[in-house]
Amino acid sequence: MNKAVLLLVVLISACQKKSIPSAQETFFDNLSNLCGQVFTGASTYPDDPDHDFAGKLLIANFSSCSVDEIRVKFKVGQDQSRTWIITQSEQGLLLKHDHRHADGTPDEITNYGGWANNQGNSWRQFFVADSETAELIPAAATNVWMLEYQPRSQILTYDLKRHDQPRYQAQLHPKQ
Repeated sequence: MNKAVLLLVVLISACQKKSIPSAQETFFDNLSNLCGQVFTGASTYPDDPDHDFAGKLLIANFSSCSVDEIRVKFKVGQDQSRTWIITQSEQGLLLKHDHRHADGTPDEITNYGGWANNQGNSWRQFFVADSETAELIPAAATNVWMLEYQPRSQILTYDLKRHDQPRYQAQLHPKQ
């Protein structure tokens, strides 16, 4: 076999090998498997009784999933204005927070979030505030959101840090 044919065989073989999914892709697939499920829980941090979410039932509803987008309706008490949107693209995973008024119109503060930073794994991802967020909410320019699902305990955790300090955390369990 001459060198040109051998090179062609090697190139064809390389093209046929399926690439190993990244941790972000596996995380997205793992979250997609939660589609249709509802989780309930409460804030775990801060424990300040004056915090807006204190004492309120939290509900995360994996309401719709497609090949490249997961929508999680996040209800705080009676407030149904929030949706987490996790999008998978060639640039990676993007987490956005969509806030709406009761009539469906966008809130003044909406569409903030950021890109996964490649420090996560197949069950946990960290999303660093993007430039749109920094422009919309200057104080949130250092925000890092974390989403995690623990398959053994079935706990869904949503966490926010600002300036590397804890700012908010909620833990939710599958609704019985």
